Amino acid sequence: MSNTTVVFNPVAVMKRYEIKYIINREQEEFLKRSLEGKLFVDRFGKTSIASLYYDTPDYKLIRASIEKPLFKEKLRLRSYGLADDSSPVFLELKRKAFGIVYKRRIESTIPEVESFFDKSRDSLGEGQINREISWFCKSNDNLSPACLIIYDRTAYYEPTGELRLTIDNDPRFRMNDLDLRVSMDGEPLLPEGYSILEIKVQGGMPVWLARILDEGRIYKTSFSKYGEAYKRLLISRR
Repeated sequence: MSNTTVVFNPVAVMKRYEIKYIINREQEEFLKRSLEGKLFVDRFGKTSIASLYYDTPDYKLIRASIEKPLFKEKLRLRSYGLADDSSPVFLELKRKAFGIVYKRRIESTIPEVESFFDKSRDSLGEGQINREISWFCKSNDNLSPACLIIYDRTAYYEPTGELRLTIDNDPRFRMNDLDLRVSMDGEPLLPEGYSILEIKVQGGMPVWLARILDEGRIYKTSFSKYGEAYKRLLISRR
């Protein structure tokens, strides 16, 4: 597991396409070799990330997402490394409409977020993003922590463009101990040796990257970490 890294000054609003792939160790090594001189690991290196997803008691949000509608929304609280009461966490509203992902998030602390959900759900402060998150919570009754997703991410960036690529190793989940301050442990989401590749672009994918993916036989897939965890939950209840 990687060392804890805290990321400051996050981008509050994001709009992009996100394309996912499931890759094995050989494909990952091929990809890393092929990216040399084109994309570079960001200054944080490999970072352990935990995302706590909120949902209704009957899992309304993830059930709707699995149906692959043209528009869907998720709410999650993210930490970079194991959190404590004073470390920064990010409450994020993620929307996907017609293939485009929109993310809007605010920085807070776990006690502040807990107070927000325990009380009137309008205590996160002023600002457009705060109001959007508050409205979303009020529109979805009884939201509470439902699933914790954890992975060890290496992010790559393009110095002269908007292209970003991430590799998530050891993706894992748990549906108990739903607290970002407990641990970074969980059950595996993928078979051993497999990882999640995401390519994040503002527009079209560069031709040179498409050629690398084709040469490595790395093919686009549809995969939701929370969606897969929910399916595991259903299987365990049978």
